Amino acid sequence: MKFSRLVEYLEQLENTSKRLEMFEILSSLFKETSKEEIDKVIYLLQEHILPSFEGVELGIAEKTVEKSISRVTAHSESETHKLYSKLGDLGLVAEQLIHKKSSLFKSKELQITDIYQQLLKIAEMSGGGSVDKKIAALSGILSNSSGKEARYIIRFVLGSLRLGIGDPTIMDSLSKSLTGERELRVEIERAYNLCSDLGYVAKRLWEKGAKVLKEFKVEVGKPIRMALAERLPSFSEIIKKIGKCAVETKYDGLRLQIHKDHDKVEIFSRNLERMTHMFPDIVNGIKKQLNAKTAILEGEALAFNEETSEFYPFQVTITRKRKHGIEEMAKDFPLVLFAFDLLYKDGKDMTPEGYEKRASELRKIIKKGNVIRESERIITDSAEKVEKFFEEQIERGAEGIIAKRLNAEYRAGGRNFNWIKLKRSYKGELQDTIDVVLIGYFKGRGMRAKFGIGAVLGAVYDKKSDTFKSIAKIGSGLSEEKWVEIRRLLDKSKSEKKPARIVSLIVPDVWSVPKYVFTVRADEITKSPLHTAGTSGKEGEVGLALRFPRIQNWIREDKKPEDSTSVKEVEDMFKVQRKVKAVNFGK
Repeated sequence: MKFSRLVEYLEQLENTSKRLEMFEILSSLFKETSKEEIDKVIYLLQEHILPSFEGVELGIAEKTVEKSISRVTAHSESETHKLYSKLGDLGLVAEQLIHKKSSLFKSKELQITDIYQQLLKIAEMSGGGSVDKKIAALSGILSNSSGKEARYIIRFVLGSLRLGIGDPTIMDSLSKSLTGERELRVEIERAYNLCSDLGYVAKRLWEKGAKVLKEFKVEVGKPIRMALAERLPSFSEIIKKIGKCAVETKYDGLRLQIHKDHDKVEIFSRNLERMTHMFPDIVNGIKKQLNAKTAILEGEALAFNEETSEFYPFQVTITRKRKHGIEEMAKDFPLVLFAFDLLYKDGKDMTPEGYEKRASELRKIIKKGNVIRESERIITDSAEKVEKFFEEQIERGAEGIIAKRLNAEYRAGGRNFNWIKLKRSYKGELQDTIDVVLIGYFKGRGMRAKFGIGAVLGAVYDKKSDTFKSIAKIGSGLSEEKWVEIRRLLDKSKSEKKPARIVSLIVPDVWSVPKYVFTVRADEITKSPLHTAGTSGKEGEVGLALRFPRIQNWIREDKKPEDSTSVKEVEDMFKVQRKVKAVNFGK
């Protein structure tokens, strides 16, 4: 397929504000895409050159892009920067300046594979002189592109395509392009959950047809999308729901998935980014303590005080997530990995096995040592014993507990009542935090006017409709400097109109494509006719909102927009809150 044809589709996607239209456009695009191109098109739509777990990034800064545009268009860097200041989008700058090029330099027809391979080469450039090489390589791509092609090439390079396409919409569209319906969606999602590479799934699907979806299995080196837990409000309801169960400590750390292939160890984060280089202490611990040739396990890593047997707060643990000074921090705050699940061992996929079998096999392969330890747990059918264990863990600085059904298989990418979490005691107000994705901001008034931002609009994810529904207008919790930084980030992903996957009756001054997730604390969840969480999005419906929300922490880099708190979770938390209030009122 010619790259210009892909650009036509990208322009259609950019111009729609309706998810169903986006679905139809993508379905048509995929029908035209060959088996040699389908994986590359998927990666480009996801704004990756390869799946995120490969750890391959283009690494091109705005200044590098400006220099490339200037070189190709014979404009000075100051002229290019001046136009950028005016338009606020280097993609539009490239389009405008390249469009003005003399017709003597007519661009040749670019193919999708050509563009992709050249971008991949740029991503692989490193070491001394790599910046100059990247400028030259990007200039070479732009010199053969039209104005519109340049617009989308630059936006992709800078991670600012702003199309707002989610993986669920891509999966639906892949199914429709093959069958005319969404009938393959469940099987496509299962395959994706097992390998976390949607481009790879699509390529296999295009090469061998729908039958290949049943062949997907767990593989060492390809991270598995992590299982998630539901919520219940009390110890008695947990036992009533799943009966005799394992009750594990819910650690307040970094959830990691470890892949061991003989002497090679890879570590992936909650959102499946490669983090091996950040945790050399865990890598060494796995090599010394894990008695298996090949294995995939999950655990929670956190800084741990050996003297007091207390867990350091998350603010200490998160300092280990860094690009520089890794060895020094590893000495100052060594991590302990509390392993809680085994997904693969020596050629055997453990995910279909029940929890008890997986936990038993995990215990067998962990040797004694200081780095890798079993997650603490009890097995009981007594609500009183669950409560006692819960209080002990809270006293030590843990978040709470997770109860696990004993015979449940590991459901990759799934959230269900096989796992149930319970955090610190509910008291009628909202004690749990909510992860919201920012979808826009309001320009400041009064003292905030000089910063250009006064509040942000937050949303939660509705998995059923693959949309983001508003839940809060947030104006507190950060320093003045951080508010300015948020505005700068949201401006980079701003949209002239409401993005297709946002459902909101409230209209901010500036819309933003869902990208950044923040943790928010609030007094309680309330009903609201203004917000759309828990509704279809039509006026007159009563949704759910956060009362007195404030931002708790900076960007959750370990979470994608789709990993923000779901609408269903908010609805469940609201039910829990009402139950607790009713009990307290009765007292």
